Amino acid sequence: MIRHLRFGALAAVAAVAAPLFTTQAAELRMIGGFPENFVFTTEIAHPFMKRVEEESGGALTVSLQGPDAVPTFEQFEPVQAGVFDLLFTHPAYHAGVSALGLSIDAIDPDPAKRRDAGVIAFIDDHYRQHNLKLIAAPATGSEGFRYFMKAPIEGTPAMQGLKIRGTVSYHPMIEALGGTPVVMSGGEVYSALQKGVIDGAAWGLTGAKDFKWYEVADYMADPTFGQVGVMIFMNLESWEALSAEEQAMLTRVGREIETASVERFDLLAKEETAALLDLGMKMTAFAPEEAERFDALWADGVWSVSTAKSDAATELRALAQEAGLTP
Repeated sequence: MIRHLRFGALAAVAAVAAPLFTTQAAELRMIGGFPENFVFTTEIAHPFMKRVEEESGGALTVSLQGPDAVPTFEQFEPVQAGVFDLLFTHPAYHAGVSALGLSIDAIDPDPAKRRDAGVIAFIDDHYRQHNLKLIAAPATGSEGFRYFMKAPIEGTPAMQGLKIRGTVSYHPMIEALGGTPVVMSGGEVYSALQKGVIDGAAWGLTGAKDFKWYEVADYMADPTFGQVGVMIFMNLESWEALSAEEQAMLTRVGREIETASVERFDLLAKEETAALLDLGMKMTAFAPEEAERFDALWADGVWSVSTAKSDAATELRALAQEAGLTP
């Protein structure tokens, strides 16, 4: 059973066989890729932290630090090394190390279907090679993304000559629509829109309001497309230092978060769209001939990036296709 997981924890972790949780509280240190008040943090990371403490009777707690402690794109390695025990992130943020996780955004978000098909187990096996254990892969709604634009969509290709924020998984789609992708974290987008560094941003259906993009971008574009899959990982040595009961508890909590996430974020997306319209944003739309290609452009683009960088992604796509979970 785990005793203490803190900075430099790997050398100090001790496992003690016991049937029940210890009465001595132990802390798991988590680094997160999103600000403290951001919707992914408040609706996924915080509930996860609360449930771990509840389910362990207070024997395990989780503390959270965000991008202010370690920049979003630099968080993977410190968790690999055991500086932190847990990582809450989107897999695009570590695509340079492993691109397999990107594939989750092209796979049906239903958590039960993903697990029954072996998708989550496959991804977990892959990340174990990087010294990480996949605890949960919550999807933030049944639909994932849209484009937020400074000016309305006009003509085809709609993004010709425009610079559009997007992590690596968006790049093929942005380029197919005539745009130039620009990589930056969500927290950098406001300033980039304000200064004209970018003309728009690809992002999920929740979060733009938290970032106040309505102050610097006037339009939300239809149609929506794809899905967003964030992930909670654990350093493998930290995981193996847990008792069987603690491992089972974390697995159970991870599945609870996955199950609750889709319905919760679908509701939040509707509320956020209404709120952004109330704050003055307007709707714009891609031409029908481009709009009808969106889902295929997105899925094919995600798979092209992940399979180009990871042989395992080709196997994962075949597994997901066999289960009818991806094109």
